[in-house]
Amino acid sequence: MFEGAGVAIFALTGALVAARKGMDPFGFILLATVTGVGGGTLRELLLGHSAFWVRDPTDVVICTVVALGGWVLAYLRPGVLEGWSGRRLLLWADAAGLSLFAVIGTLRGLDSGAPVMSAVALGAMTATFGGILRDILAGDRPMVLWSREFYVTAATAGAATTALLVGLGLTGLIVMLGGVAVGFGLRAGSLLFGWSFPRLPGKAAD
Repeated sequence: MFEGAGVAIFALTGALVAARKGMDPFGFILLATVTGVGGGTLRELLLGHSAFWVRDPTDVVICTVVALGGWVLAYLRPGVLEGWSGRRLLLWADAAGLSLFAVIGTLRGLDSGAPVMSAVALGAMTATFGGILRDILAGDRPMVLWSREFYVTAATAGAATTALLVGLGLTGLIVMLGGVAVGFGLRAGSLLFGWSFPRLPGKAAD
């Protein structure tokens, strides 16, 4: 259930970028699908497993439905997914998907027997790789490279919190909510209040 929600949220960000770029329906589907399953695919391959969506196309169906829904909305209501409001929706949807996938990726790594540090890295990769692919394919600068904003930091913090809670013997919804709260909280603080690490000495603002 949680992974399906994460896939749908990230697929929405792909559809939003496709709308801003004025793509056709298949462009919407491509960006939505790459964003929705990209991080999970990398995680599974690193764990030595086959891509999950090859065995079970449910996630691809979710991405396709979200993409086509986005295209229909963009066609019937031109500009509704673009501009300032669309940009804000993209950032917040991406933050939600980032925090959720950080937890899911970490739990998947731990369940597969990966060491804690490796599981945290897998969580961060799951949370960020789909968005990187989305932005590269759309010709945009990946969010992960935006100045000093908490992005990978937020994903890693959420993943580390997840691993810590599991190590403390907690399970289920408590682990999920704890990891998501930390990851989303850091990303939200960066978006709302400009939270970031100090700038390197001598480096000009972007």
